[in-house]
Amino acid sequence: MECQKFIKFGNQLLRRKNVDCTREDSRLSRCLNTFDLVALGVGSTLGAGVYVLAGAVARVNAGPAIVISFLIAALASVLAGLCYGEFGARVPKTGSAYLYSYVTVGELWAFITGWNLILSYVIGTSSVARAWSATFDEIIGGHIEDFCKRYMTMNAPGVLAKYPDIFAVVIIIILTGLLTFGVKESALVNKVFTCINILVIGFVVVSGFVKGSVKNWQLTERDIYNTSPGIHGDNQTQGEKLYGVGGFMPYGLKGVLSGAATCFYAFVGFDCIATTGEEVKNPQKAIPIGIVASLLICFVAYFGVSAALTLMMPYYQLDTNSPLPNAFKYVGWDGANYAVAVGSLCALSTSLLGSMFPMPRIIYAMAEDGLLFKFLAKVNDKRKTPVIATVTSGAVAAIMAFLFDLKDLVDLMSIGTLLAYSLVAACVLVLRYQPEQPNLAYQMARTTEETDNNESVSTSESQTGFLPEEEEKCSLKAILCPPNSDPSKFSGLVVNISTCIIGFLIVGSCVLTTLKPSTLIKAVWIIAAILVLIISFIVWKQPESKTKLSFKVPLLPLLPIVSIFVNVYLMMQLDLGTWIRFAVWMLIGFIIYFSYGIWHSVEAAYAASADTERSMDTASDSCK
Repeated sequence: MECQKFIKFGNQLLRRKNVDCTREDSRLSRCLNTFDLVALGVGSTLGAGVYVLAGAVARVNAGPAIVISFLIAALASVLAGLCYGEFGARVPKTGSAYLYSYVTVGELWAFITGWNLILSYVIGTSSVARAWSATFDEIIGGHIEDFCKRYMTMNAPGVLAKYPDIFAVVIIIILTGLLTFGVKESALVNKVFTCINILVIGFVVVSGFVKGSVKNWQLTERDIYNTSPGIHGDNQTQGEKLYGVGGFMPYGLKGVLSGAATCFYAFVGFDCIATTGEEVKNPQKAIPIGIVASLLICFVAYFGVSAALTLMMPYYQLDTNSPLPNAFKYVGWDGANYAVAVGSLCALSTSLLGSMFPMPRIIYAMAEDGLLFKFLAKVNDKRKTPVIATVTSGAVAAIMAFLFDLKDLVDLMSIGTLLAYSLVAACVLVLRYQPEQPNLAYQMARTTEETDNNESVSTSESQTGFLPEEEEKCSLKAILCPPNSDPSKFSGLVVNISTCIIGFLIVGSCVLTTLKPSTLIKAVWIIAAILVLIISFIVWKQPESKTKLSFKVPLLPLLPIVSIFVNVYLMMQLDLGTWIRFAVWMLIGFIIYFSYGIWHSVEAAYAASADTERSMDTASDSCK
């Protein structure tokens, strides 16, 4: 009896959401097109980092080879973007990684994903709002900071900020009002600011190529030591430690890879596109195109700015805080700083909107599913926006921006985002090899442009998965050479177990990277890599689902596994304090879930009604 209760409780935690994608009705306004999504993704991803990050990474990590660092980071980000693209085509509903986890790996993982995404977006909104305020204050001469420090100082070091940032609160309130007013109006404002930002970046790139010199990519050690203050030719060891050995790749391959790990975070933000599933006119095509196109545009922008910056000025002289103004001053174009200032404010504005836009939609999706309080799912009948969720999330972000410095909390954004990326990649890997079932209506998603002929063929194909199949015996031959061309319960189980083992091996290997390198750790790494390759081969041998989608991730199972590794590796590089704060946030989330969400889940109500019907049928059969 106790064992049955335990099994029932486990089933509650892992129950999956059934989504009917054949229904077109939505409580939200379906008014966005592909261009809106591309602008949203570019605006959210291409933040003020493009004006700061390139200088810091070029000087400290990679030198002129920062362009290669951005290329590697872009390829790693595209892996996650492709996984989001497939799910956007498969499950065109509001919820992003939260929903994708819910339909694939179960309710508990979905709640963990959604709860961490909320934290990421709240911290992102608050920190970007404070950055916007600081940037504007710097442009006007620092009057806001001087006034606040004089009359509104908060004496709580380590807990609160030095002074409350009223201007950041005003910015958040204005954008909250805009988001409440309507999604179309918000998208229009985002497009305007994004276009201005792109124009400024274009100006920076062209200026860099005009005023720059290839000689800055061909510097020798003598050039570095003779022009660097405090570095002399007879102190080469110290010089190498500070500025590398010159040339295009002064810090070597290790520096390029270290720079790529930092540059990876510059591409975070495209996932906000996946939260618009119920507000896009043709989500099954628009979401994949929007994600891939926005990442491509962002890569070109980052690549161009970093190349222009290192061509204009020697990499070791770059300013880590404001590289572009210093670079333009170096080449004698001081007036260009005004364009950079305008671009920075526009970039921060779109980044802020990109953080605030998905936050209420995640809250709305979780509340509608019953995992968060139901009143948060209220939608304005006239504006078709989740008004309560928008106002609530805006108020929380405003309070945090008002009181806290947030520098110590920014790394928490990384955990939430990277965890979501990892789960989405795992979900793609699992779902592609599962047999189709009649109750999983989301697998029947089709683009509106498919012909009736394709529909009939697809339907006939999918029906084969519904017919009773022979029970497969577990054997090495059945695992390595499956007898069916369509996925079966057995092949799906093989993939599920294989994915769990791969995940365990990747997490364990990445944890070892935080320890001091040794021969034993290297040996464990090699063994883990061999095991991952063997298990990946087993997954590759299993039959794939023949569900026709407008977009599919290529090169399965390789790309999702590489994506999981990159994300988990970056998570393990975060410090212990960040993980402790993450544990505290998760404790608060579990209290909400186990005291409210698990009992008010919509899927729980469906399961209860199904059990009632089943018991009634059993009773009627016994009466006969």
